[in-house]
Amino acid sequence: MTELPGPTEWGETVGVGPWPGPWPDDERYDPQLLAEGDRRNVVDRYRYWTLEAVVADLDVRRHPFHVAIENFGHDLNIGTVVRTANAFLAAEVHVVGRRRWNRRGAMVTDRYQHLRHHPEVGGLLDFAAEHALTVVAVDNGPGSIPLETVDLPRDCVLVFGEEGPGLTPAARAGADLTVSISQYGSTRSLNAGVAAGIAMHGWIRQHATPVNDA
Repeated sequence: MTELPGPTEWGETVGVGPWPGPWPDDERYDPQLLAEGDRRNVVDRYRYWTLEAVVADLDVRRHPFHVAIENFGHDLNIGTVVRTANAFLAAEVHVVGRRRWNRRGAMVTDRYQHLRHHPEVGGLLDFAAEHALTVVAVDNGPGSIPLETVDLPRDCVLVFGEEGPGLTPAARAGADLTVSISQYGSTRSLNAGVAAGIAMHGWIRQHATPVNDA
């Protein structure tokens, strides 16, 4: 438990049963989980921990990139982005537009991921300016630079638009950099949740330090 978790940590079983033997004297552990077992979708490091303890530990290690999703019409795509942002340990996910969304697609990861709502894109741009974040629009449009050739800023917010119309003109105008994901088939666009995952992993490849689990 004293070692930092690696970038990927697989357990041998789906969850664990009740804690065997004397209970640990550690306030991070949840008495109910110790008694009943822990079947949550969390890495083994966090087995039996309270939600608050898990979030506090994640907060120590979060990466400095943010993710923003603008006017997504398909709720499951929002959940996919939140779940992926949790996997890559993004600082925050910003939902621009309507506040309510179907959280089933997040697979409960929204409990561990910081979320912030902005009614309009102007609020997101103000936040980025206040926190010295470079606004990176991910959009397959004229003037975009292939993601594969770009050095992404370390402190940034990756902004994704709705499938079809993409980002709004205000979001495009407010971006410091616009990148696109190279495609080689017949389709004009990627699923928004998939595109977000690719862009986030692009940041991870450039800025995160892999841990050798061997």
